[in-house]
Amino acid sequence: MATLGERLRELRKTKNLKREELAEILGLGPRIITFYETNDRDPSLKVLLALADYFNVSLDYLVGRSDDPARH
Repeated sequence: MATLGERLRELRKTKNLKREELAEILGLGPRIITFYETNDRDPSLKVLLALADYFNVSLDYLVGRSDDPARH
């Protein structure tokens, strides 16, 4: 299964967003998305929830525990 970083990069690219743009949308520093996408840092639960909401996917999908992006 995919890692959080791989999923985040894939989702960001489907919306044609730069890392800095996604960080701004979430109210984060400009380099933090790079850290998440390279699996150098783990986002807090608050950030995970914000990412799942923004991309309209389940937390399980986002963190690589499921290949089904649908929220149940």
